[in-house]
Amino acid sequence: MALSLFARAKSRFDSSKTSRRTAARNRKPAPEPIQRPFTPAPQKTHSDDPAKRMVEQGRYAVLLRDVSYWKALTHGQDAVCQASNSLERRMALVPAGTVCLPSTISAQPGDAEVDVDIQPFLLDVHAVTNARFQEFVDDGGYDELDYWPEEIWPHLIEFKDMTSDPAPRFWLHGRHNANLSDHPVVGISWYEAQAYSLWIGQRLPTETEWQMSACWHINSSADIMRRFPWGDAMDNQRCNIWSTKNGQTVPVDKYPRGAAPNQVLQLVGNTWEWTDAEYQITDDEGRPVLGEMPMQSIRGGAFDTYFESQATALFRTGQIALARTPNTGFRCAMDLSQATWLTEDSDETGE
Repeated sequence: MALSLFARAKSRFDSSKTSRRTAARNRKPAPEPIQRPFTPAPQKTHSDDPAKRMVEQGRYAVLLRDVSYWKALTHGQDAVCQASNSLERRMALVPAGTVCLPSTISAQPGDAEVDVDIQPFLLDVHAVTNARFQEFVDDGGYDELDYWPEEIWPHLIEFKDMTSDPAPRFWLHGRHNANLSDHPVVGISWYEAQAYSLWIGQRLPTETEWQMSACWHINSSADIMRRFPWGDAMDNQRCNIWSTKNGQTVPVDKYPRGAAPNQVLQLVGNTWEWTDAEYQITDDEGRPVLGEMPMQSIRGGAFDTYFESQATALFRTGQIALARTPNTGFRCAMDLSQATWLTEDSDETGE
């Protein structure tokens, strides 16, 4: 998965067989995942009222895109108010700043980087959970072609769960495990993450936006950039990685001490996160590094990330866009200009 890891590790594999045997003997085994009983999530019944239904499904941003239309409906006023309040709780503001992206796969500190200015935007405090993604599945999201790019239509039949129903890879009969309702959804490709984001009226963060959220290199005289959302030193009690020894995902509200300054949680650890950016990087000779299939950038590390150098705000890697792995999830973002509830608050206070 991590091309840069493979590039750096090549020289190690070229060393003596004795060294490899010694390393294999000394390496600690990965923690065994805890087996949980599967309890299918119950089917929810939603209101027939379209405005209420939008709120119950969590499609707040879709509802707020046309406030005048929804307010004209019978329950529209209350629905708009609920949607605004829910998004204000669910999302956090990421201020303007600058990020520096390494341009080569073997880049070291001090090597050439690409500086990118980031405009303020909104990011979900939590990764998308199984319970939230269930709403998309139950609403027929896999059958609605408007959410999927045309070039991927032939592959939609492959996006099945373990019982061949349209759903994330590790679900059964189109249902998630109710014991994991508040865990991040995994077993979803980049296309599934993008489709869900469109369904709720949001989008995936770009790679640079994700990095800005995690490193917090805001525009200020202090000019501070963090290696981790909480500071500059790894602390496996603030995130869920291999050395934490959970051996699996945890609920998305765990590890509050690992939050970014704006209280966005789990940007490092628990799951890698899809971003809305192709993974583009070169070797030391400036030649593009290409995978077997199109790759998208993933960031942040996961519960099974062994090398702590990968679980940082700065580490770059990519994943095949069609991959549906047990350690990759996502969260959603939104342009600040779409945050109509913030504009309404300013208007009400006369600012």
